[in-house]
Amino acid sequence: MKALITSILAFLLIACSNKQDLSHTETAKIVVESFYAIDNTTLKKYTTSDGYSGLIMIQNLLPEEEKGTKVEILEEAVEDNTAWVKYSSSFDKKPGIFKLIKENGHWKVTSNGPREKGPF
Repeated sequence: MKALITSILAFLLIACSNKQDLSHTETAKIVVESFYAIDNTTLKKYTTSDGYSGLIMIQNLLPEEEKGTKVEILEEAVEDNTAWVKYSSSFDKKPGIFKLIKENGHWKVTSNGPREKGPF
């Protein structure tokens, strides 16, 4: 019986740890949704410190009734540990672009450098 319980617990730990390994597009979608839902705990988890502070400044400028959105990934590009994701949301008329970097094995949205241009 102990072996069965130990096996089940080990399986659950492995299954739960794999769900944390999100792709760059899944991460970008979570960031957009948490941004508009004002879920800053989730937003902070999936952004770098620079990315988080920039998004919070923008979030504070939005009128309260305008928050909440649906997200669609339009384009993506990956090169080594950097990814770019172009997305549309039901809130914005113009598509947005996120730069993501791999930090400790996980994709996180970060801020673009000055004059930095992505692939699209």
